[in-house]
Amino acid sequence: MRLILLGAPGAGKGTQAAFVCQKYGIPQISTGDMLRAAVKAGTPLGLAAKQVMDSGGLVGDDIIIGLVKERLTQPDCAKGFLFDGFPRTIPQAEAMKQAGVALDYVLEIDVPFDAIVERMSGRRSHVASGRTYHVKFNPPKVDGVDDVTGEPLIQRDDDREETVMKRLQVYASQTRPLVDYYANWAKDDPARAPKYRAISGIGTVEEITARVLAALES
Repeated sequence: MRLILLGAPGAGKGTQAAFVCQKYGIPQISTGDMLRAAVKAGTPLGLAAKQVMDSGGLVGDDIIIGLVKERLTQPDCAKGFLFDGFPRTIPQAEAMKQAGVALDYVLEIDVPFDAIVERMSGRRSHVASGRTYHVKFNPPKVDGVDDVTGEPLIQRDDDREETVMKRLQVYASQTRPLVDYYANWAKDDPARAPKYRAISGIGTVEEITARVLAALES
């Protein structure tokens, strides 16, 4: 099972990725993890990436694609892999296609942006314990305080509405076009293209998992 998981920040990709990887016995590969591993191992690509990151730049597609190809040769990828957060852009997707990286599925978890904003901006955290709440879906017994300690809950900067909106705008302009890219490729060249599937990311975790697994068997 070789697949790409697409979806906006907050669509629940991480949760579903864990289920898919467990079911198929495949590794979850994110560019962040790959970069950190390559830098730590001191590989030529890792050193090149470190140089760019140390200077505050964004690691270029050529290095990222090189890391991906390197990563896919490792033994744990023998049964497949799940790409999370990669490719992020059309040029990265094109480069993967040119490099002949074979894929079975591209699965999009589709959640309307207003639902994501509500989902993320309603989160509240108890920093010391890591306990999390949601003002609507999982509220604390007393508004604004932790159930166990009675200490105040905070809203993380990442979860503020304006931050969430900004991340969604970046996704809409850079990554959302990949949905059309893979959908069109599947239409134009079904023999070579990965199968493109989209499921709704609204509902309970169990309902969404059932949709994910059904899509990967269709």
